[in-house]
Amino acid sequence: MRHVATPHLLALKNQLDALEAERLSPFASLSKDGLRRRLEDGQAEDHRQAFAVDGDRILHSHAYTRYIDKTQVFYMVRNDHITHRVLHVQLVSKIARTIGRYLRLNEDLIEAIALGHDIGHPPFGHDGEKVLDALCRGHGLPSFQHNLQSVRFLERIERQGRGWNLTLQTLDGIMCHDGEIHNRQLAPQRGKTFADLDRHGAAKGQDPRHELIPMTMEGCVVRFSDTIAYIGRDIEDAIELKLISREDIPLRCQKLFGRTNGSIVYRLVTDLIAGGIEDGAIAFSEEVSEGLKAMKGFNYERIYLNPAIKKGLAKITTCYKVLFESCLDQFARPEHHGEMVANFLHEQGREYVEGRQPAALARDFIAGMTDKYFLRQARRLGCETPEKT
Repeated sequence: MRHVATPHLLALKNQLDALEAERLSPFASLSKDGLRRRLEDGQAEDHRQAFAVDGDRILHSHAYTRYIDKTQVFYMVRNDHITHRVLHVQLVSKIARTIGRYLRLNEDLIEAIALGHDIGHPPFGHDGEKVLDALCRGHGLPSFQHNLQSVRFLERIERQGRGWNLTLQTLDGIMCHDGEIHNRQLAPQRGKTFADLDRHGAAKGQDPRHELIPMTMEGCVVRFSDTIAYIGRDIEDAIELKLISREDIPLRCQKLFGRTNGSIVYRLVTDLIAGGIEDGAIAFSEEVSEGLKAMKGFNYERIYLNPAIKKGLAKITTCYKVLFESCLDQFARPEHHGEMVANFLHEQGREYVEGRQPAALARDFIAGMTDKYFLRQARRLGCETPEKT
């Protein structure tokens, strides 16, 4: 039941809108300009500003709740100090809001994008993403990419297929957040529509090399903050797991950023803030950008591609294949629905299921699983699963 805001609350909302127009940068996104795909009953009577509503909705989504047991980088590790996806998302939000505050951008929009940006990640991080991508392509689906799946969850899967009706600005920032790509500077591609969002999403699904640029400065800030949040934190986790030592960090990077996550984050954030917004873009200084590129290279070589962190990958890959085929069979033959699939379909409802091919249903179901649920269902199907070490 929606409660209509009192005139006093609506007046306060109007005051907040006026303060935004007065206080925020000309490059900021104003809450009053938030665009939704469809109008909602009582939308005009909601005392919350548009991007704050988006943040609330993402926080209350089922997919956000499942962040708690999603791999960030290191899986099947028996160490409670290692970063999980939920902490990474919180770090991105905090870092991005700090940058946004100094650049006078819209912190509500920044928070909404940051909280939702990794919702589409499947079990076991980027390794799981690669396995699921191969399965999707092998069954005639577009490339599986977690940023596209994030939008899919929030627009077409959550709330029994109705989605959360988030603003275009939030969905665009989520889809365009890719922190793996190295950019020295980013300038938003303004003036997008929902048709552009759909077109770019389809193009990215067909060709992962298709470049996506956020439509807002806030989206650009989150994209940089994604990198800032993981680059040093992954080093700390790798040191905790004794995969590397602090002395292994390239000397050039140590001199520029220091040797701890705290000093790395501080240097990167300070550099972005100090550069401000010039010519409609935010940018790292050339020195810091080159240093960050070198740090990424170090992380890939010594951490992300390290065979020591992939000991369970072969079994996980087999589990993915078995789960996908089992779901595919059950979705294709409704009379043979097992308990696992039946529960999923019951939760999703008819609006979500109608018109979707079995492979797409299998993709969405598996992508939404937590690590523990994935392993539990794989074992029920007779798979040998890895053990935490």
